[in-house]
Amino acid sequence: MQPLSILVLHGPNLNLLGKREPGIYGAVTLAEINLLLQEQAAKMQASVFAMQSNHEGALVDAIHEALGQHQGILINAGAYTHTSVALRDAIAAVNLPAVEVHLSNIYRREDFRHHSYIAPVVIGQISGFGAQSYFLGLQALVHHLRKDEV
Repeated sequence: MQPLSILVLHGPNLNLLGKREPGIYGAVTLAEINLLLQEQAAKMQASVFAMQSNHEGALVDAIHEALGQHQGILINAGAYTHTSVALRDAIAAVNLPAVEVHLSNIYRREDFRHHSYIAPVVIGQISGFGAQSYFLGLQALVHHLRKDEV
């Protein structure tokens, strides 16, 4: 089994996890999520490379740079989920399997959060399970990437 490389992208304001609206987003920090993702990935013979940015263009650049370096993308685009055609187009352009994750259930929140520009170009979406959404997303992505390996 070949080791996999997964790019993990965290969008705007996720650097404030643990402090920002803990009733919605929980008390786990982004550093803790990244550490737990590394541990989970290692158990699945994968590596994760995490990046957080509050800047849409930096996230687009990271998606472009993933081509040839990573086999898949795990993305929590934060508010850009609901606004960014640029992120949607970047994911479609690189054509790498991607999973969209959200800490909160975006469909139980404000109406504007119910639409995702990202969802149509990813293999799946997981929301509403707090930090566990990331781990479920990673598991699903690795499973998808390995499904043809026997």
